[in-house]
Amino acid sequence: MDEGPVLRRRRLGAELKRCREAAGLTQETVSRHFEWHAAKVTRIETARVAVTARDVKDLLTLYGVEDEAYRESLIELARKGRERTSWSEYRDIMRSGRFVGLEAGATAIRSWEPMVMPGLLQTEGYMRSVLRAALPAEPPDALERRIALRLTRQARLTGPQPLRLTSIIDESVLHRAIGGAEAMAQQLRRVRDAAADLPNVTVRVLPFAAGEHRFLGGSAAILEFGAAADPVVYMEGFAEEYEDRPAAVALFREAFDHLSEMALDERRSLDLIDSLLDS
Repeated sequence: MDEGPVLRRRRLGAELKRCREAAGLTQETVSRHFEWHAAKVTRIETARVAVTARDVKDLLTLYGVEDEAYRESLIELARKGRERTSWSEYRDIMRSGRFVGLEAGATAIRSWEPMVMPGLLQTEGYMRSVLRAALPAEPPDALERRIALRLTRQARLTGPQPLRLTSIIDESVLHRAIGGAEAMAQQLRRVRDAAADLPNVTVRVLPFAAGEHRFLGGSAAILEFGAAADPVVYMEGFAEEYEDRPAAVALFREAFDHLSEMALDERRSLDLIDSLLDS
């Protein structure tokens, strides 16, 4: 799987941070040296901006990195971190966060969905209703482009190296008739069929009877990248939040494991969906 530009920028940022720390320099010192904005080094190291090959060369020279093979590998990461992607044409309608790029490079995602179906499993009719409700003033052409972007993202679930998706859905999501009865029935069938037919997709339902739990609030996910990069926790609300500190990721994993223990198993989850389709 091509790891994509966002994941490349994360790897590059981590390496540049390691080189800076090995040189005994602070972010502030580096910014002053190049007369950059004070936050630029932070944004480079946290992969919030795509850094130029020229900047990488200058940074490595300042840090005293002389290994030519290593220098060239990082410079190449900078070049590839600025490449266009399948979602580049949608940047004007995307939120300012990095979720789509991280999703494109992830090997696995574990998500909690308390309000709506997982985006990667939504039917076109369902997502259209969700987006219309969330963005009532959105022009029709922009709305259709948002739908096209989401459909493009769904390709991650198929192919030679598909994304492993494990999603826990609150039971209320199954009863929230978004788009009307027929659209909701199509959506339930889509989720059931994906979980039954795709070995990389697992859907489990958290029943009403589970009561309180640690994820009372918005949706959340942990994105994993194998050996390519450290995992990232994503929390959605009015603003996107990301966390990649190891201690915070460990707490999230613990909380998600606890939620998994409270959820119905895969078979009973699909049985519940079937019962709603039969009713």
